[in-house]
Amino acid sequence: MSTRSAAIDRKTGETDVSLSLSLSGHGEGTRSTGVGFFDHMLDLLARHGRLELDVKVAGDLHTGAHHTVEDTGIVFGQALDRALGDRAGIYRYGHAVVPMDEARAECSVDISGRPYTLVTGFDRLPSGSINGFDYEEAEEFFRAVASAARLTLHIELQAGTNAHHMIEACFKAFARALRAAVAIDPDEPGVPSTKGTLTS
Repeated sequence: MSTRSAAIDRKTGETDVSLSLSLSGHGEGTRSTGVGFFDHMLDLLARHGRLELDVKVAGDLHTGAHHTVEDTGIVFGQALDRALGDRAGIYRYGHAVVPMDEARAECSVDISGRPYTLVTGFDRLPSGSINGFDYEEAEEFFRAVASAARLTLHIELQAGTNAHHMIEACFKAFARALRAAVAIDPDEPGVPSTKGTLTS
């Protein structure tokens, strides 16, 4: 079994992202992206996903948060992909429904090796932003993670009126589903697939 950890640095003309990830954590680490609300969401992801996660991003925030959020999602997905190694011994599937006051979100994860994202219910979100984080950036983050980590990811925003609560419910549901999917299955002796691989 791999060490279930990874560190990746990615620099482009738009962002400079340094990220380290361990799948056996309790929310440790610091998250500093320059976008306060996004840092808060990453804190939730680490805590409820039982991850050790350090993120430092320098991005072109003068153009908005889009590049920072999307590129962080790409690097998080790449680190997750690397930390999972050959996927041997994991549960593979995870599912969670999370309420946040009046909001509710549902997430299903399959560590399938086939990147696919289905996001529904985000039309419930009003237009707007929270301290520079445009609400639609949440969907971009999830799509970037699923693509880079080669996950099948379904997220449904089922209810809500407060945008903060709605986005927070989505991140918590993702964290809980991911936590279940990457967990070690003591009854699984190999890769949980009849194909024998989840990496190609």
